[in-house]
Order: sequence, then structure tokens, then C-alpha cells
Amino acid sequence: MNIRCQAAAHGLQETSLVTSTESSAPQSRKSALAFAALFSIESFCRSVNATVLSVQAYDILGSSAKVSQLSVAVSLAVLTTTLLLPVAFGVLRRRWAYTIGIAGVLLAALSLSTFTIEGQVIGTYLRNTAAALLNITLSLYIMDHIKRHELVRSESLRLTLSTLSWMAGPAFGIALYEQLGPEGPQRLVFATGLLLFLVFWFLKLTEPELLPAGTIQNKNPLRYIKQYISQPRLRLAWIIAFGRSCYWATLFIYGPLVLIEAGASKQFAGLVISLSQAALFTAYLYGHIAQATSVRLVVTLCLVVTGISSIAAGLTGAGSPVVTAGLLLAGAFACVGLDAVGGVPFLRAVKPRERRTMAAIYRTFIELSELLPAIIFAFVLTIFATPVVFLIIGAFLFVVAGIAWQHLPKSM
Repeated sequence: MNIRCQAAAHGLQETSLVTSTESSAPQSRKSALAFAALFSIESFCRSVNATVLSVQAYDILGSSAKVSQLSVAVSLAVLTTTLLLPVAFGVLRRRWAYTIGIAGVLLAALSLSTFTIEGQVIGTYLRNTAAALLNITLSLYIMDHIKRHELVRSESLRLTLSTLSWMAGPAFGIALYEQLGPEGPQRLVFATGLLLFLVFWFLKLTEPELLPAGTIQNKNPLRYIKQYISQPRLRLAWIIAFGRSCYWATLFIYGPLVLIEAGASKQFAGLVISLSQAALFTAYLYGHIAQATSVRLVVTLCLVVTGISSIAAGLTGAGSPVVTAGLLLAGAFACVGLDAVGGVPFLRAVKPRERRTMAAIYRTFIELSELLPAIIFAFVLTIFATPVVFLIIGAFLFVVAGIAWQHLPKSM
């Protein structure tokens, strides 16, 4: 794939794309701070469940391999649903799509509180599908309200302000799970979901006046996939996002299990995941570094450092939970750089007229980052111990780093 030539050709259209974006934007723009606040509340909903999901599944099923099998089944269902979301956006205004996502969060909390296999499956599916719906809808709002040259600052600000949510959520969720049982963390998720509903409708986010009642026309989802794959810069943006999401999915699902199998307490495992999110405080710094140097340099170095830390954690294994925890945290601090600026290649590459279709396809990196590694891990964990998953992820991140360094434009 000749990505550099395609990037150069696309760059010739940048002025017209910006003009198109500005002309179709809502008359009443919301600031980056408004979206950061909304994202922070949503993040707390998800973070409280982040560690509880894998620990509760482990308690119900009894092994890491079975947790992987459950993850595969749920991820397949979520992926299928995500691919159909463009059709949903064809008949729904964004405000209603976001509201349905919030309803999914609330129903997921009720299902997970039952502490049954059925409740675990339904709750995990609803939680992850709701996250997809909320994420895509918010991305569309951001692309309409935030100007192109402000995207790097906006994205890093959004992640930085969500730091407190991700720092407090995992440890708090596990503490409630330990002290109050399965219903404890889900009550907090339910209450936060109601707050998210109130704040969202208070903001009264506007949509482009040129849009019809729906957001896009109904089409076969396979056409969107083909359209996405045909654009090299969008393919590259997806690969980078997929790589970083693979690390986070592995950390949240298998990080606690490695530590627990090494003899650490569940609260210690939850604390480690919470501390890994303290790295989000550096997101804004990564944004400044990318502006001073290049997105290409930041993305590549962060992938390399995260890969090294993952492999080291896998080699340390379950023998020393404290050392393993430190290596996992080091990888998390590097991976935050990818969260801060790793989405910029997509935001700059996607054409304004294709935003609503391409955002849904791009978002599949999350479902596939949970599905594909889980398929591999479900097989590998029948032979090897849990720490091997970090060896696999670390090696894969080196591959993604090579692709990013070779194909990301030097000027980005």
C-alpha cells in the first residue's frame, strides 16, 4: 500500500475539507471542555466495571481460559452489532442514539448485579455495545463542533480530564465488589449513568442543520467496510488504534488475573489498574510533545516502549506480583501517549461527508481488539500460564510500531 502518496494527494484537498467542515458545522459550537466533562462521566461508568468484569467472570467460571472463551463469544456479538450501527444512525438523531447508549449502561448494571453466567453474558454485551454507541456518537459531535486545527488539543484535554474517573473507578469498583458483593459496584454505575443522562440533555448539543432526520442513508454495512478499507490512511489509523486497544484490553482483563494468580489480593489488582490510569494525567503533555515534534514520532516511540514493558511483564510472570505490576504500569504510561494522539490520524484523514459511516467502522478496533486476542489467548492458555498473553501483545506492538514509523506522514 502506497500510503505516503495517498496521504500527499489527500493533503491537497485539506483546505476544501476544512471549508466543508466549517460550513456544515452547528451554529452553536460547544467547547472542548464540554465534551471532556461528558466523556469523564461516561468514563467513570465504564471504569467502575473495568476490573470487576474480569474478576467476577473469573469467580463465576473459575479459570482464565474460560474467561477468554466468554470474551470471544461476547465480542463477536458486540462486533456484529457495531457493524450495524451505521444503519441505526440512518434513522436516529444523535441525541437519541446517545440516550439509547445510556439506557444500555443502566441495563448492563442490572444484569451484572445478578452474579450469574447469563447475567454476566448479557451485562457484558450491553455494557460494551453501549460503549460503542456512546463513543461513536460523541466522536461525531466532536468532529462537528471542534475545528480541525484544535483536534490535538481537544483530544488530549478530553483524556486528561477523564483521568480521575479512570484512577478512581477500577479500585473503587473492586472495593465495592469485595465489601458489598456483585450489586455494590453496579449500584454506583447505575447512579452515574443517570447523571450522564442529565448532563447530556442539559448541554443541548446541536447537530448540523443540513442533515436530514436521520444521520446517514441506510446501506449494506459491507459497503462501508469496503469503502473504509479502500483508503490507506484510514487503514493505517485503524491499525494504530487496534494496537493500543489490544494492550488496554489485555491489561484490564488479564492484568488482574496474573496478579491474583501470583498471590496478590483482588484489591491490590484493582489498585494497579487504577494506578495505570493515573498516567492519563500525562495525556495533555503528550499532545504538546506531538505538536512540538510530530504525531509520527510520539506514536512510534510509545508503541515500542509499551511493547518492551509488556514482554518484560510476561517474562517476569506470576513469580513477583510487585515487579510485574510495575512493568504493567510502565507500559500503561507509554500507552497513554497513543490515547492522547493516536486517534489524530483518523480525525485528520476521514472526509467530512464520510464521517458518520467511517466512524462506526473505525470504532470496530475496540471490539476486534477484545475478540482476536481473546481467540488466540483461549487456545494458548490451555497450554501456557496466563503471563504468556503479555509476551504475545508485546511482540505485536513492535509490528504496529514498524508500520506506523514507515507509513505515517513525517509532517503529521
